Amino acid sequence: MKQVASIAALLAACAGGDSDAARAGLDAGELPYVTEVVAFEPGDSAGYGQDDLPDVVLGPPRGKGEQVGSLHVLSLGVGGEIVLGFEPRAIVDEPGVDLVVFENAFWAGGDPSSVFAEPAEVAVSEDGEVWHTFACDQDGDAERQFAGCAGWTPTLEYDAGELVPIDPEQTGGDRFDLAELGLSTARYVRIRDLSDQGEGTNAGFDLDAVGLVHFADEDQL
Repeated sequence: MKQVASIAALLAACAGGDSDAARAGLDAGELPYVTEVVAFEPGDSAGYGQDDLPDVVLGPPRGKGEQVGSLHVLSLGVGGEIVLGFEPRAIVDEPGVDLVVFENAFWAGGDPSSVFAEPAEVAVSEDGEVWHTFACDQDGDAERQFAGCAGWTPTLEYDAGELVPIDPEQTGGDRFDLAELGLSTARYVRIRDLSDQGEGTNAGFDLDAVGLVHFADEDQL
C-alpha cells in the first residue's frame, strides 16, 4: 500500500539518540557522493532543509534503517527539482548499479508493503544540458513498489568512511544503472519530485544524498 511520508511522521517515528554524529567529521569531498548543488528549483510547500544548503545534501546519507527515516534532508516541494554534481568525479557505467539515490523512506511497522514513499524521477547528463531520464513507475504497487523511481527504498545505517566503493546491499537507497540509458558516463544527476499536492514546508521528495558506486576522476575520462 502506498503511503506518503511527512517530516511530522518521521519525527513521531524517531526514537533514541541521533546517530548522525558518527558521520559529522567526514569530509564530503573525500567520498564518492555529491560535492555541489548546481541548481535548485523548489516546488510549492518546500522549505525544509533549505537553510542548510548546500551542506544538507553533500556527502553521505544519514539513514536510520528500515523503520525510521532521517531528518537531515532537503524537501524539494511539489514538482521541485535539483541538479547535483560530483566534481572531480564522474559516474561511469560498469556491470550492475552505478549510483544510488537516498531519501528518507521507511517501512511503517516494519512492513515492506507499507512503505512511506515520495517518488521522484531521476535523470542524468554528461553536459548539464541534454538529459536522459530513467523510466519511473510512480503509481507503484505492493510487490514492484515504485520501479525506476527514487524515494521508496529505506536508507540503512552504515560507516560511509569504510564502505568505499558503495555496496547498495549495505547502504539501502534506490539503485540506478547507466546501462539502462545506453550511457557510458554522466557528470550530473537531476531529481524531480512527482507529487501533485502538499502543504507546510516539507512537501515532496526529501533528498538525503546521492552516492556513486562506479566512478572515475573526470580528467581520466
